[in-house]
Amino acid sequence: MNFHGIEVRQKALALLRSGAKGADVARQLNVPRGTISYWLHVDRSKRGECPGSHNPRCNRCDGVELNESAYAYLLGLYLGDGHVSQYSQHRVPNLMITLDDSWPGIQDEAEAAMRKVFPDNATCRVRKTGCHNIKVYSKHLPCLFPQHGPGKKHEREITLEAWQQGIVDSNPWDFIRGLIHSDGCRVANWTARLVAGERKRYEYPRYMFANKSDDIRKLFGDALTAVGVQWTTLARGSDPFNISIARRASVALMDAHVGPKY
Repeated sequence: MNFHGIEVRQKALALLRSGAKGADVARQLNVPRGTISYWLHVDRSKRGECPGSHNPRCNRCDGVELNESAYAYLLGLYLGDGHVSQYSQHRVPNLMITLDDSWPGIQDEAEAAMRKVFPDNATCRVRKTGCHNIKVYSKHLPCLFPQHGPGKKHEREITLEAWQQGIVDSNPWDFIRGLIHSDGCRVANWTARLVAGERKRYEYPRYMFANKSDDIRKLFGDALTAVGVQWTTLARGSDPFNISIARRASVALMDAHVGPKY
C-alpha cells in the first residue's frame, strides 16, 4: 500500500533527480526520511543507476591517512554529546552528535569534522526539538571510537588507547574545543567590591565544563594542563561535576584557541 500517494512519490522523485537533498525533500513533502531513501533506491534500481558495493577504508584496518586535527575535535564532541549505536534494521552503526540549535556554527563545524574523518561516508542532520543530531554511518566506527560500550559513558570506564592519546597530545586544542563545544561554555561571572567606600560590580569571563564522568573530566583537565591552562574543580552540591577556568591568563589562552560558542 502506498500511504503517501503516487503523486507525492512522483514529486519527490522529480525533486531528487533535480539534485535536491533527501532530507530537504522529506521536510518539504512531510514524508519520513527513510521513505524518501527507499523511493530513491527503487527509482535508481529501475534506471540501472544503483552504485556498486560501498567499502570505505579505515585508518585502523587499512592504514589510510587520518585527519588527526578533525579526529581530535570529533573525539571531544563524542565524549561530550555523542554516542555510537546500531539499529536492528541498519547494517552498520552510526555516530550521532546532538547539538543545540542555539549554536549553528558548531553544528557546521561538527559535520565538517565528520566528513574529514569519514571522507568516504555521507553525513546527515536529523532535526529534533531545539537541536539537530549530526550523524554518520560507518562499519568502522568501533575502530575509531573504541570507548563505545553498553550503558552511559559516566557509568563505565573511559580511557583512551595509546594511538588516541598520541593524537590528543599532538592536537590538544582541537580536543579541548570539541569538549567545550559539547559540554562547556564561556560565561560572564560577576562580583561586588568596596572601592573608596562604594560597592561596585565587576564582571569577568569564565569557561565552564560539566560532565558526570570522572574519566572524561580527567581527560579534559590533563589536556588543559598540557597547554598551560590553569583550572579548578567546582562541586555541584557534593558532586565535583564542573571544571572552571577563571584566571585571566588562562581565559585569554582559551579565548585565543576556543572562544565563545557560535
